[in-house]
Amino acid sequence: MRYTATSRVRGFTLVELMIVVAILGVLAALAIVGVRNYLATAKTAEAKQIVGAITRSAINQYENERDVSQVLPATGVAAASSHTLCASAAQVPLDFTAVQGRKYQPSATSGVDFLSGSAVGGWQCLGFSISQPIYFQYSYQVGSGYVSEGLPGAPIPSGSAAFEAGARGDLDGDGPPCTLVRTGEVHDGEIVTSTVIFTNNASD
Repeated sequence: MRYTATSRVRGFTLVELMIVVAILGVLAALAIVGVRNYLATAKTAEAKQIVGAITRSAINQYENERDVSQVLPATGVAAASSHTLCASAAQVPLDFTAVQGRKYQPSATSGVDFLSGSAVGGWQCLGFSISQPIYFQYSYQVGSGYVSEGLPGAPIPSGSAAFEAGARGDLDGDGPPCTLVRTGEVHDGEIVTSTVIFTNNASD
């Protein structure tokens, strides 16, 4: 007699398929959260670099000697050169909603955005500009009007010979904003800056 061996092919049960789908869903959710956090960190790194660069520009300009334009009489003596902070700059962009959940392209027009100011104040005085699209609103304030005012733990500088380089952003567009600042104060003719960049609401 001949016997034929038959193999029984067993498929996946509904429960097994549901378990696989659930595992894939959890992994996908974790991947999405990880990528989102990575992108937020990368975008916030932009703000840290630029705030640091604005601070260095403010220090460099303060250390440059400024001479007063004057006509000296016979046997006259010129006024001593001085060190002064650049006056405040206009925020870029002026409208915060321009960086809520999106990028802003700074204008290349003279007198606008990072090309605004003069020899004694604003971005031109600082010698600072950005031509690439930005995720944050950037500011440089002297004496008052700091973006960090009211934030818990913020290092608010004191006196008129003090400045704040700041960045405010809303990466996901749902508020509240993320704020990063670094401050500096003039003490005995030298600028002393905050030890680190203060960050509030970094997860946004």
